[in-house]
Amino acid sequence: MAENDWILEQEEDTQKNKFLTFAVGNEVYGIEIKFVTEIIGIQQITQIPEVPNYVKGIINLRGKIIPVIDVRLKFKKEPIEYSDRTCIIVIDIQTLSVGFIVDNVSEVLVIPEENIVPPPENKTGFSNRYIKGIGKVGNDVKLILECEKLLSEDEIDKLESAL
Repeated sequence: MAENDWILEQEEDTQKNKFLTFAVGNEVYGIEIKFVTEIIGIQQITQIPEVPNYVKGIINLRGKIIPVIDVRLKFKKEPIEYSDRTCIIVIDIQTLSVGFIVDNVSEVLVIPEENIVPPPENKTGFSNRYIKGIGKVGNDVKLILECEKLLSEDEIDKLESAL
């Protein structure tokens, strides 16, 4: 094993089972830390025409134009006024960097694999396409999101062409 392979393997290992947790309404979600580029406070968002209502617009992050999505609206929740606790989590999905607006960021948690269970089967009639698993942390549950499924291929293509 080359030294670079070992370093890469160690880096992946340090991110294993680590999740950034954040709140949207009363629910607490988690995303794998390996997808997170950075967390920034809410800032000036430039609206772009002809996009779904959950796409709030774009921001200029140190010269890089990033589309911004309100997770509340994406998950069909009531919109709220942004506050000083509102954050934008910048994540990489395939070739696109996207900002997700959340009510607030909680913490980075280590959730061992044995404490993550699959989401309920689709017998409820509700789609769980965004939910990868349910993390059990003490008496709480964290809904683990599947980053690659937060946006469809079609949505990614449309966002990339809008930039």
